[in-house]
Amino acid sequence: MGSLLSTIDSPQDLAGFTVRELDQLAGEMREAMCRLLGTRSAHFASNLGVIELTLALHTTFDFCRDRLIWDTGHQIYPHKMITGRYHRFATIRSKGGLMGYPNPEESPYDLFMTGHAGCSVSCALGLKCGDDLVRPDDGRHVVAVIGDGALASGIVFEALNNTGGLKKNLTVVLNDNKMSICPRVGSISDHLDRLRMTTFYTGLKSEIQRVLKGVPLLGDPVERFLTQFRDALKAGILGGMLFEDLGFRYLGPVNGHNIIQLQKYLAMTQTFDGPVLVHVVTEKGHGFKPAVEDPTSFHAPAPFAHLNGAEIEFRKNPSRPSYTRIARDAVLAGLRRDPQVAVITAAMCQGTMLEPAREEFPDRFFDVGICESHAVAFAAGLAKAGMRPMVAIYSTFMQRSYDQIFQEMALQDLSVVLLLDRAGLTGPDGPTHHGVFDLTYLRPLPNLVVMAPGDAIDLEMMVEFALSHGGPTAIRFPKAVAESIDRPPCPLELGRAEILRPANRRGEPGDGVIISCGTMLGACLAAADRLRQEGIELGVINARFVKPLDTETILQAVAESPMVLTVEEGALMGGFGSAVLEAANDAGLDTSRIRRLGVPDCFIEHGERSQLLADLRLDAEGIADVCREQLARRGEELGARGEGLGARG
Repeated sequence: MGSLLSTIDSPQDLAGFTVRELDQLAGEMREAMCRLLGTRSAHFASNLGVIELTLALHTTFDFCRDRLIWDTGHQIYPHKMITGRYHRFATIRSKGGLMGYPNPEESPYDLFMTGHAGCSVSCALGLKCGDDLVRPDDGRHVVAVIGDGALASGIVFEALNNTGGLKKNLTVVLNDNKMSICPRVGSISDHLDRLRMTTFYTGLKSEIQRVLKGVPLLGDPVERFLTQFRDALKAGILGGMLFEDLGFRYLGPVNGHNIIQLQKYLAMTQTFDGPVLVHVVTEKGHGFKPAVEDPTSFHAPAPFAHLNGAEIEFRKNPSRPSYTRIARDAVLAGLRRDPQVAVITAAMCQGTMLEPAREEFPDRFFDVGICESHAVAFAAGLAKAGMRPMVAIYSTFMQRSYDQIFQEMALQDLSVVLLLDRAGLTGPDGPTHHGVFDLTYLRPLPNLVVMAPGDAIDLEMMVEFALSHGGPTAIRFPKAVAESIDRPPCPLELGRAEILRPANRRGEPGDGVIISCGTMLGACLAAADRLRQEGIELGVINARFVKPLDTETILQAVAESPMVLTVEEGALMGGFGSAVLEAANDAGLDTSRIRRLGVPDCFIEHGERSQLLADLRLDAEGIADVCREQLARRGEELGARGEGLGARG
């Protein structure tokens, strides 16, 4: 039988496919996923679980005119395969290739670049209301596909509440695979587990409620028995009470791998007035046994080769630990040292490598699900009660808790530690996940101490320092192999930078200073080494603290050096370099000699981290080139005034 997938250029090509052909196509799509994982890491198990759902959606609705939003967008791969992008599918998550998330620039079938969880229902409701106002006669259907892990996000219930009140014709497909990245948590998870055990229910709430109201409640012990009986009726017959009480007609549970059944009930949603929620039960990793057995490890696994759909061989990862592991080990040391230390994460236990903390300290480890705002406010409560909580969340997701960082943490001056993993450029995940804005949004908050380790040694000391500090702290570190700079020990002191190389040579002024913020330190030292071979002598400072800034050390460098270059793996606007400029300006110093190097005012696309750093001149070669340019420009300016750069002998 010939390949079907290679013939699909748009969803219209699926018209007329038999069930057998759709099943064959699903198998080919799974094979394409496995081939991709032979070349690079990618989101895997979640995409294997939505292949039949994707085919059912595109054969039931016409998304040339109807609307479809995926939440979260990492389950977009099958959708990309059948919307004209299969022939570029092998490029996904590589520089210049397809994005691993929805991307409106790639296809009109991608409406929003959805990389953060929970916003689909809000956006879908906005689309529906907008369509009804702008083009009321079109009768467009709007569908939001949301995972059960994202369902617990607070914004989802804000949107469900609004949708139920407006009574708009909107379809929400709940993709229930019993997982976030890690197993889902909380009472909503328990509710969905109960629904999975019920028979199909199509929203007959009012009729069954009349029956339930006829069940009398007498006295103990009869009352207890009848109460339990009534609860059993609610769970077993009434089905989606939670959603129906929010104004949605509930359909489900539906087998998410039965295309005919999916098509039937998705078509049914088009006949109802008002919002509908279709509860689709899928299996994460479906069709690939190792991923079914271990969906957490196969969420975004390392590249592997597979045989017979079962035997796998992973490519070996670098033996050196990552910054995430260094931070994890420091967290574990804190938990072992102090019974008042606790750690919180938001559905990122595996990504933050905190499984050992969960196993060893289950009473002081809290996974709150995809609820970052709640995580920080919860941590504030712990701190108020006398605990020392640490909140380990990716930098890009910490943004979602900004008001709680301000109101519940910084304003109260509580001893909460924020561990911002994946700070800087996250590589193939792209603009939805790059953690480049944290310094800009954290710097303005009073009471908050903000740190950026230069290397693994710094990171260990900073976690220990944060746990002993009597106020709120934040530590940012990248998704990268950890580096340890060989130099004499330098204790960590609040608001003090570390001078690795003085800005002079043999007692004479040097040519300038590089001030490194964070783990750019190794590249800055390498750049200084290259320039030294050319007779250019530069000092190197490891800032360590973004706030409070070591103004004594840094302003002395600005005052005495012909050129100062700040280097950071973060947004230039409001970042570390801006802090240096502000301090120099406040001190009345000449800021024209300061040059900032970092992430410019644009969203950075996906690619390997090393490639992106090189593009932004944030590698050793780029930093050296910027120093040459700045020295040449400074020399021209001074030469025009009849001055010089000073001693260079």
